Amino acid sequence: MSNDAPLRVPDPAADPQPATGSPEADESFSVRAALRSPRRLRTEVLAGLVVALALIPEAIAFSIIAGVDPRIGLFAAFTMAVTIAFVGGRPAMISAATGAIALVIAPVVRDHGVDYLIATVILGGIIQVLLGVLGVAKLMRFIPRMVMVGFVNALAILIFLSQVPHLLGVTWVVYPLLAVGIAIIVLFPRLTKVVPAPLVAIVVLTLFTVLASVAVPTVGDEGELPESLPSLLLPDVPLSLETLQIIAPYALAMALVGLLESLLTAKLVDDVTDTHSNKTREAWGQGVANIVTGFFGGMGGCAMIGQTMINVKVSGARTRISTFLAGLFLLTLVVGLGDVVAVMPMAALVAVMIMVSVGTFDWHSIRPSTLRRLPKSEVAVMVATVVVTVATSNLAYGVLVGVLIAMVLFARRVAHFTSVTRLDASDADGERVYAVEGELFFASSNDLVYQFDYAGDPGRVVIDMTNAHIWDASTVATLDAITTKYQAKGKQVRIVGLNPDSAARHDRLSGNLGS
Repeated sequence: MSNDAPLRVPDPAADPQPATGSPEADESFSVRAALRSPRRLRTEVLAGLVVALALIPEAIAFSIIAGVDPRIGLFAAFTMAVTIAFVGGRPAMISAATGAIALVIAPVVRDHGVDYLIATVILGGIIQVLLGVLGVAKLMRFIPRMVMVGFVNALAILIFLSQVPHLLGVTWVVYPLLAVGIAIIVLFPRLTKVVPAPLVAIVVLTLFTVLASVAVPTVGDEGELPESLPSLLLPDVPLSLETLQIIAPYALAMALVGLLESLLTAKLVDDVTDTHSNKTREAWGQGVANIVTGFFGGMGGCAMIGQTMINVKVSGARTRISTFLAGLFLLTLVVGLGDVVAVMPMAALVAVMIMVSVGTFDWHSIRPSTLRRLPKSEVAVMVATVVVTVATSNLAYGVLVGVLIAMVLFARRVAHFTSVTRLDASDADGERVYAVEGELFFASSNDLVYQFDYAGDPGRVVIDMTNAHIWDASTVATLDAITTKYQAKGKQVRIVGLNPDSAARHDRLSGNLGS
């Protein structure tokens, strides 16, 4: 199961306080309760073991995407899982090295080396802590669903493209092995889901290549695996403004992408378990986990959707015990069985990642029936997000462009809902009444000034705002301009019907915005 599987995107930003229905108030999420119950403790332990097995192939594969030794991804998976078990806001959620983070930080490794990668991870963690404390989780609600769909689809495309180099210039045996690996991943879950299908594919292909002495590229060819426990270290980079200029853009992108995936995964677990979690704590907790990971030489990461679902939905885990044990079991397996991991054929990992990309892509979003029903503006947002992300290989850029386009299209659409209706004169002396309806803000109010007959109207003009709402200073400035135009022709203007919020904004700003 992939860590980047597509999901429906409800509001990921809600950050309720612990209350009824929250993990903190539910005994089924209590570590103490699990430790007192042998049955529940067994569930947590087995869940942690299964997740650890599922983490190994993907952590190695994501390391290769990032262009680093597999041990850097494996160390990240260990430190992220263990740390988030203590500081995360969502019990039973799994965090480790991910494809999204690997894609973001890959250019740092390629252009500047591993030490700059570690510095980037640490700075990215610091940024996440700051964003978490500042309440960035609440801003996630402003990311439109079609931006998220584009984000997921672009991630799938990038993961697939990152596997192509491993299929070029290799012996022909790689291709049958790849086909067999994909077949196992697709068909094995029909027999049982107790053991992750990607792990089965890797074991089967590894046994075949070793027993048959087939010469194919292996994980060991990509770099050394860990032979000891990770240790604390400081990145060997100069503490200068130049270093900050190099790593800051990647650290910010890593922080945003990591928070995005983590908060979405937390919301998904909320829905599965029918509970609420502390999204603010999850945000800064991810930052703490990345800081710890950086100081232990890891590549950084975020929440993993696939492994979290294995833990919560398939295995039935509910506490932080399973998350902690997943990291602990992972380290035990790779350090104790490093020689076995080294002979794994790359074809097996490529098969895993191809199926990750297939499973990640939201195929429903590109069905002709779906595209016919969606407004063209929604399709444009999704396509723009995908195109920019794939073109730049930066998920953060794609999301930013998608959000900006969605905002512009939304403002344009809402602006058309505003109308000005001219009513007949109400008395013999002549009084013109204009009824304004709609939501008035910078996009909808700019043309408001052209909707009045300044020369032809009688001496008194009433602007009825009963069915309108003033949202910003641009609208107040427009109303001031309308009043000024009438006064220049010796006519009186009254604005009536303002609701309390609009009246307060108008009274505070009117006459104070300049010409």
